[in-house]
Amino acid sequence: MSTADKNSNNRDDILNICANCGKGEESTSNIKKCAACHMVKYCSRECQAAHRLQHKKECKKRASKLHDDALFKQPPLQYGDCQICFLRLPYLMSGRRYQLCCGKLICCGCVYAPVYDHQGNVLAEERCPFCRSLVPNTNEVVVKRNEERVEAGDAESINMMGCYYCSGMYDFPQDYTKALELWHRSAKLGLAASFFQIGCAYNEGWGVEIDRKKARYYYELAAMKGDVDARHNLGCMEASSGNMYKAVKHWMISVEGGMNESLKKIKYLYSKGLATKDDYSKATKDDYSKALQSYQAYLNEIKSDQRDKVAAEDEDCKYY
Repeated sequence: MSTADKNSNNRDDILNICANCGKGEESTSNIKKCAACHMVKYCSRECQAAHRLQHKKECKKRASKLHDDALFKQPPLQYGDCQICFLRLPYLMSGRRYQLCCGKLICCGCVYAPVYDHQGNVLAEERCPFCRSLVPNTNEVVVKRNEERVEAGDAESINMMGCYYCSGMYDFPQDYTKALELWHRSAKLGLAASFFQIGCAYNEGWGVEIDRKKARYYYELAAMKGDVDARHNLGCMEASSGNMYKAVKHWMISVEGGMNESLKKIKYLYSKGLATKDDYSKATKDDYSKALQSYQAYLNEIKSDQRDKVAAEDEDCKYY
């Protein structure tokens, strides 16, 4: 056996020793890690309980670091690329649309671009540029299509239906309980926006008691999945608590996602010279410079002549 293999086995033996009684276990199935810090192991619940007082402080410190590592890890893009032009989708809702006919996310430039038939003629009837279905011309048709996609288990449509009940859109009765039920259903399918909506419900008291701790929990889940609004809100929460360092870290990430309000927050800190420690003013200056670069990079990714043309003709299609 090589020296490397012996060292590896020795490390495994050490890792399989109970942190309380020192008993070694040959099988990893007989020893369990601390669920919070993943740093120590125990051979039984009794040993874990006995070691708790000694381990508590270090466990909390380690668990906090693991949590922050996961929270501030670079998240995925929330919306990805347009299914037609393959350019990055804008953060602003006015710059993109979810097509209820085919379930595709399409940018404003492609949504309003002319649709041609197989002979190259512009179609007179407004159709989806992806699947060529007729665009809904009444609220009834919009609701019917959304209900069909909800029945099919489509996360985006389930989330939208929750928003209908929350706001009372399309003559839906305002029902926060039903909205929350739908958002939880969509969140189980992994949709970041639904975690954000649940966070808003607890933050604002939509059908539930206001609970800032739960709001933060769901905002964090949404942010780690790429939700820009949730990330910005987390920054605001940290700023309100005086944790400016973490606030700026959140805002820097949301700026990369296209959140102009986060850029304004960082600019405000820089312009006012707000500091919580001696070197923070300089750090904020550097952060603002990086934030400007990040936001410009975002704009470069989403801009196109087609989107600019549509936005110039229709103010409702503004995308940045």
